[in-house]
Amino acid sequence: MDYNSFLNRDYKSLLDMPSTAKHPGFSLIHALILIVALGVISSLLIFISTDASANKNTSLQTSTAATEGALKDTSQITLPLSIPRETNFATNESAAVFTQTYDKDKAFTRIKHATKQSKDDSPWLRVKVKSGDALASIFKRHHLAPRELHEIMALGKNSANLKHLRPGDIVRFQVDKNQHLQKLVYNISPLKSLHIQRQGKIFTAAMQVKNIEKRSAYAIGKIKSSLFEAGKEAGLSDMLIMKMVNIFGWDIDFAQDIRKGDQFALIYEEQFLNGRKIKDGAILAAEFTNHGHTYRALRFTDANNHSDYYTPKGRSMRKAFLRTPVDFRRISSRFGNRHHPVLNRMRMHKGVDYAAKTGTPIKASGDGKIIFRGRKGGYGRTIIIQHGGRYSTLYAHMSRFKRGLTTGKHVRQGQIIGYVGQSGRATGPHLHYEFRVNGVHRNPLTIRLPNAAPIKKQYRDSFKRTASALLAQLDMHKQTRLAMYP
Repeated sequence: MDYNSFLNRDYKSLLDMPSTAKHPGFSLIHALILIVALGVISSLLIFISTDASANKNTSLQTSTAATEGALKDTSQITLPLSIPRETNFATNESAAVFTQTYDKDKAFTRIKHATKQSKDDSPWLRVKVKSGDALASIFKRHHLAPRELHEIMALGKNSANLKHLRPGDIVRFQVDKNQHLQKLVYNISPLKSLHIQRQGKIFTAAMQVKNIEKRSAYAIGKIKSSLFEAGKEAGLSDMLIMKMVNIFGWDIDFAQDIRKGDQFALIYEEQFLNGRKIKDGAILAAEFTNHGHTYRALRFTDANNHSDYYTPKGRSMRKAFLRTPVDFRRISSRFGNRHHPVLNRMRMHKGVDYAAKTGTPIKASGDGKIIFRGRKGGYGRTIIIQHGGRYSTLYAHMSRFKRGLTTGKHVRQGQIIGYVGQSGRATGPHLHYEFRVNGVHRNPLTIRLPNAAPIKKQYRDSFKRTASALLAQLDMHKQTRLAMYP
């Protein structure tokens, strides 16, 4: 039987045949029907599975209905498969981005797009400086070329900071696959960092300084028991309290003259970095009332960026001499006749003794030249400084001298010249301090000290404007405080 005659046969007659009839085409027909049915079912299952998978993936971006509408107008849609992993900025590692693309013919495919690698993708080495470390030992320990170290240290002033590494400091190196240094970063402070970078065959150095935001703050206090307790109650740090003491220290003896009821008021700077306070800045204006007498000090910075404190009339708050050249616990012996503790007899005491711990720094009370440095009988280790033609000061019983100071050296007011001890005839650690005018001993605690130079003539108009603004702020804050706390 040929193919066409098979198709044109009367299949109804075949179906009406008795079950016992044996026809050679009966089993072949059933087999063909079964194959066709299986094919149809298989196609339906594949279509349903594909459609479900497409709907599942499409739901990551939008609903199934919205996606089907979009597919009618767009032949290709790109959907995010996952969030790109974060770039590692410490090592400049490139981020990899994955996308999922829908194509009508090819269904969904997953494609990875990687950014092109550059020299900046070289790994970073983070080194914490150990005790005794120098940059040379760090280079050697991490197999970096000595020649590159030499080139960096030859860069001059900026790279000189690398000579003074301290234990705990962090230095970061970016090194390529050939072990060649590409970058070096040294954080000198929270605000300043040194950046060394390779530019072709040479290195360049640059200092990066973060911008500091300065804000004005105000504090007022009244002394009940001690200056430090009153300062803490007003919200002042120890540093600000000591700055206030240094400003008024030429006029007020904070060891002896402070009384209950004395008052103070300050306008000062607070420094912020990225919205976070990092420290207190300079005092801009200050007022201190002691024994009913009010002192005011205003900060002024001239065109040469030199800052100092002046009275509202432009006279310097700083005297030519410090009233006390050492931070002391107490005055153990005053100027005048006394019973000498070693010689056991009455004797004129020509200076003031300030009791302090051994090793407490001693400061030059004024600018001058060292005319004596060495041992001087019962004085022990002694330094004498000449201040111009009229004045001289003596510092005795030192434990040791400041290194580098010799006879003939010039010193500045406040410069450390030695340290408290008990050399010579002394029963305990203290500084014996003498003040002489034209060779005559005078009482350092009561003598009227000469003022430093007033505001320079060329800055007087600028100072008056600055002073008026600061005084207005000071008065406004005081009035506001009194209104709130009468």
